[in-house]
Amino acid sequence: QVHLVESGGGLVQVGGSLRLSCAASGSSFSIGDMAWYRQAPGKQRELVASITFAGNTNYADSVKGRVTISRDNAKNTVNLQMNSLKPEDTAVYYCYARASWNNYWGQGTQVTVSS
Repeated sequence: QVHLVESGGGLVQVGGSLRLSCAASGSSFSIGDMAWYRQAPGKQRELVASITFAGNTNYADSVKGRVTISRDNAKNTVNLQMNSLKPEDTAVYYCYARASWNNYWGQGTQVTVSS
């Protein structure tokens, strides 16, 4: 069982920056892929960025160039640095981790970008 706790969400103005963090605990196995997803009101949950254990990254087209995902394998943490935020980035952001062939999700953190 893996427990994910997100932090760092909040209210920011257009063009601003936020850094989301997620800490994983409880797993006695190595955590594989980690990612950030988001879900805006009335929309499906979508991938924002993902990172493998080796550090290979993947980004949604909508955030490329503005967002950076990173992880610390020793600490089982994953971060999402978001810059040049836009109103359409407003959503609940969820941390995701895969471990022992199971998928785990955090409870989400709200990001609101105001114009």
